Amino acid sequence: MATKINLLLQQVPKNSLLISSWMTKQNMSTKEQSLCVTSGWLSRLSQGVYYRVGDVPTLYAAISSYNRQLGKKCFVGASTALDLRGFSHFVAMGKPTAYLFTQTSQRLPFWLLNNSWDMEVRYFTTKIFGSDFIGIEEMEVNGVELLVSSPERAFMECLHLVPAYYSIMDTYYVMEMLTTLRPKLVQQLLEACTSVKVKRLFLYMAEKSKHPWFHAISLSKVDLGEGKRSIVKNGVYNNKYGITISKELDDYE
Repeated sequence: MATKINLLLQQVPKNSLLISSWMTKQNMSTKEQSLCVTSGWLSRLSQGVYYRVGDVPTLYAAISSYNRQLGKKCFVGASTALDLRGFSHFVAMGKPTAYLFTQTSQRLPFWLLNNSWDMEVRYFTTKIFGSDFIGIEEMEVNGVELLVSSPERAFMECLHLVPAYYSIMDTYYVMEMLTTLRPKLVQQLLEACTSVKVKRLFLYMAEKSKHPWFHAISLSKVDLGEGKRSIVKNGVYNNKYGITISKELDDYE
């Protein structure tokens, strides 16, 4: 038993989880898993979810375990992804917040959403970029492999959550920092994106910021839809992009 559990523990990074169905595939029966708990090798986080005694499982390690052991694709996005990539502007008081996303066909389990982690969880399902994981990249964070939105995609995810979770000004301040976005990936995302609000806001902010990469975008290939979009109430209407934005942003130079 000791040899078998040691071999399993060597396969997972520190503070990770061991999920029962994955352990079973590694030839450790559910009876043996229970014996590992009573023998002091493992602690139980939830039904069928364990961790090494002495470890303190982190949210990032839990997401990595969930993805790698179950073949899932939960990814870190929006402002959390931007923070991980050095574009930090959304400063939260207290516990940091992790914005997590999955496709609409996949739902995160209760144990991942409701455990007391080292970060607060804000979870969304999304299909605004279709079924392809455009702009999702692997990244090592604190010794574990995560799926993380690229800066190009992460910023558009923030725009998708404006104004409910982010202010329009805060997102614009981030746009000013995005001097090195990859125009080819921006083009792919804009063409795949189904949110007219996101596309119009993105292009408005990119043009206003005068980033050189903006001129490499082929606007004729981006469907900006019909009609007006009101992002904020009692704002200023921008005729070129058909959006109502805050007066503060309109005046900002």
